[in-house]
Amino acid sequence: MAWKDETKNQKLEPLDDLTPDQRFFVGYGQSWCGQSRDETKRLRANVDPHSPEKYRTNGVVSNMPQFQEAFHCKAGSPMVNQNRCRVW
Repeated sequence: MAWKDETKNQKLEPLDDLTPDQRFFVGYGQSWCGQSRDETKRLRANVDPHSPEKYRTNGVVSNMPQFQEAFHCKAGSPMVNQNRCRVW
């Protein structure tokens, strides 16, 4: 919502076959990219209170109707949570 508000008066164009909304979500996903060894994942699961990167990305956007609209995801697809969680 903050990005939409900040860019509301700008003429944003598609780039590299991605709409501005799609580029926003791609950028968000890239911000959580990372690789960890299986041993590190196990250790972090026991000591780190934060969710693994995969869930901090996919878990968030799969609850967002804006993501579904941006990528034309059909109901029932893996990136559409049928029991959406809404905090705000």
